[in-house]
Amino acid sequence: MSLLLPILFLLTILIFPIITVHASTGYCNRSCGSNNVNYPFGFSAGCQIHLKCSTNGQMLIGEFPIQSVNSNNMKTIIEPKCNRSVKTLLQLYGENFAPTARNAILLYDCDSSPKTCKIPSTDVQTQFQSLKCDSNSSNVISNISCYSEGPGNFQYGFLAYKNVTGQHCRYLMSSISAEAFDHSGASLDIQVVELGWWIKGSCHCSKDANCDEFVSPHGRQVFRCHCKDGFEGDGYSAGSGCRKASSGCGPAKFISGHCGGSSRTAVLIGGTIAGVSLMVSLSLICCFFRRHCNSKSIKSTKRRLFRATGINIPIYPYKEILKATHGFSEKQRLGTGAYGTVYAGKLNNDIWVAIKRIKSRDSESIQQVMNEIKLLSTVSHPNLVRLLGCSIENGEQILVYEFMPNGTLCQHLHREIGDGLTWPVRLTIATETAQAIAHLHSSIDPPIYHRDVKSSNILLDFQFRSKVADFGLSRLGRTEISHISTAPQGTPGYLDPQYHQNFHLSDKSDVYSFGVVLIEIITAMKVVDFARPANEVNLAALATDRISKGRLEEIIDLFLEPNRDAWTFSSIQRVIELAFRCLAFHSDMRPSMTEVAAELEQISASSRLATCEDTTTNCTATSEVSSCSSSSNVNGMPLSLSAKKVVMEGSGLFMLQTGASNVESMERIKYNSPMSVQDPWSSEQSSPSSNSLLSNVIQ
Repeated sequence: MSLLLPILFLLTILIFPIITVHASTGYCNRSCGSNNVNYPFGFSAGCQIHLKCSTNGQMLIGEFPIQSVNSNNMKTIIEPKCNRSVKTLLQLYGENFAPTARNAILLYDCDSSPKTCKIPSTDVQTQFQSLKCDSNSSNVISNISCYSEGPGNFQYGFLAYKNVTGQHCRYLMSSISAEAFDHSGASLDIQVVELGWWIKGSCHCSKDANCDEFVSPHGRQVFRCHCKDGFEGDGYSAGSGCRKASSGCGPAKFISGHCGGSSRTAVLIGGTIAGVSLMVSLSLICCFFRRHCNSKSIKSTKRRLFRATGINIPIYPYKEILKATHGFSEKQRLGTGAYGTVYAGKLNNDIWVAIKRIKSRDSESIQQVMNEIKLLSTVSHPNLVRLLGCSIENGEQILVYEFMPNGTLCQHLHREIGDGLTWPVRLTIATETAQAIAHLHSSIDPPIYHRDVKSSNILLDFQFRSKVADFGLSRLGRTEISHISTAPQGTPGYLDPQYHQNFHLSDKSDVYSFGVVLIEIITAMKVVDFARPANEVNLAALATDRISKGRLEEIIDLFLEPNRDAWTFSSIQRVIELAFRCLAFHSDMRPSMTEVAAELEQISASSRLATCEDTTTNCTATSEVSSCSSSSNVNGMPLSLSAKKVVMEGSGLFMLQTGASNVESMERIKYNSPMSVQDPWSSEQSSPSSNSLLSNVIQ
């Protein structure tokens, strides 16, 4: 015992200075589970920039997980959440870091009027469309606001906390990070906040490093270090500094033995180089043969398509389709119907397209695909959807169309997306659709009968212009006869009753279906709804009954405000009368599509005339009726969210707004990115065609 006390005393004298020096030098733990970080980061009090480490080895800033750390910034993940207080954002403001101006902060439940935030709204919509924060609303996107700084110095610019919270928003939803919020096509990081970091004081960099000095959001002089070209490391004198990226001992020195090698080493290196060269050569040969086979397969497919349709269209390799849709990712999906699933995708020419992947792969589905390819390739009209190409490989049947970001007329009428379309917009859509169908009937020889005219086959582009789609059931008519005999095909509720009764298909069958669409446009009711009384399940029968009894007010969509002015009242009545004539049981009593289109054009023209009569000055010959605002779920895949622009000293906020009151003030949407993709684009059930023009050419 007497010897133990002196020994303990001696150990204390020896160990205490070591502990004191260790503490004074500020020991920094730079490991968190499997994650390791460089100076100046760490997970203990002695580190220049102190990060948190969870029990499961995850790096954190406050409650937010860290995605990555590099020599310029950190990126944290903000999962979408409805009830997260906006004050939680303060956790991202520290003594050595703050959110940069490359972020757009998504906020929820704001009191103040929003201002502009230049961010592609389709991407917001696509990513956050499934988030439901308000149980009283089917579409939460109308309540989301976005804040970002205006154009400026993005290199060292930071978001001011007081500016973000000064908009009187209650909740922090999420964030989007980008190189710049403009139309340059910069990629977006969804649910990510970029944090710029720094070290306080003046430069203390390694001799082989450059120093970047700037002013922090706190107004202090700060700096970061970067190793010069040819060097690697953290660049700080207090860290690992900079070292040469390579040893400088090249192959010549290895062969000559000046790097500590020998002739044996030289032989080994020579053999390694030869082996690598052989592997590279074999890889190139395999790549060449694969490309040759793919090219041969595409040429073979083109020949078969040409023999079947007489048409040459672009053939896309299946690999390119997979890449464009990220392997048919759910995030890229626009909608699913009985005929197939539609995805948003960007092909090599950097243009967004709609890619329809046909579900069924039997002979009838192949015939429908061939039918659609032939018909769409032989017609051209601004209100007919364009076919851009196809892919028929690996048993897949894929059609590539131009991208329609605003979904279908059906979805807007039934409020599946958006808050409703105004009467001028609906009238324009009806007129353009009639012109497209009239073109198929009258301007082509032989004429084309669509056979599946319905609101879900009327797509809407960026400016809510009409595009008629889905020609899988279409048939070529014969000009020398009034009709052709074929088994009834089409969608219940839209099907011509006389065609269903006597199997006589004519251009008047499309007229009847379009009449149902007109009734749908005016009433916004479902074409077949079993929730209605038994004698009112069919919308055409219900409308015919109310029109004949003069009880139109029972079926007109109140959103149209039919009594707001004389033109609205009279034009709705004229369209109802036109629809009534289209729904005549006997086809001879129905007008032709050319007559229908002409009458709708006259009604639309009366809108411009009424505008001129009501305006005392600056009366113009045209009127804008297509710039309607109709929000949808955010998503992108989407898809048209309007951002009302208000500039305010280089920074601002915008609300994703909806409503008919925004028609005249809505900014025309310019497409930047999809991931935004976008509003759902679905196709309803259509009966398969049993009378195809084409034989089965795809084996």
